[in-house]
Amino acid sequence: MGAPAAQASSATKMVGGAAMSPSKNIVENASASKDHTTLVAAVKAAGLVETLQGPGPFTVFAPTDAAFAKLPAGTVDTLVKPENKEKLTGILTYHVVAGDHDAASIAAAAKANGGKAEFTTVQGGKITLMEKDGGWWVKDTKGNKAKITIADVDQSNGVVHVIDTVLMP
Repeated sequence: MGAPAAQASSATKMVGGAAMSPSKNIVENASASKDHTTLVAAVKAAGLVETLQGPGPFTVFAPTDAAFAKLPAGTVDTLVKPENKEKLTGILTYHVVAGDHDAASIAAAAKANGGKAEFTTVQGGKITLMEKDGGWWVKDTKGNKAKITIADVDQSNGVVHVIDTVLMP
């Protein structure tokens, strides 16, 4: 069983046209990615900037703008309204796991558990990671699956895995 995206390295990776510096925190790097403008806006609306700039470590499964665009029309606009802050926070923290879980450790956990690794998110819900069809996938409790498109984007306070679908708690 290989590691997600076939490599685990501390080299600087490109995400959304920007170099992701291992010396910068999750928010600093995400803000530089042109593929994560919706995520950054949602993190700001939810008041999670300070948390995700904290020491962590955090493992973040970061949906792209295209992932947010797959949600029903108007969903994002509704979620970022102040009256929906609690729901938005719940969705965003469902994409975060405490600890630094790189591709190799996820693969090892899955191998030790019959091919699936289950993690409890900061939100309190569970996500399951598994290898399928030559890639690594994250499944939410509703059965939705997100593919990890870029694994092991090292941060000063954790690691980010870019995903192609928004997970729902």
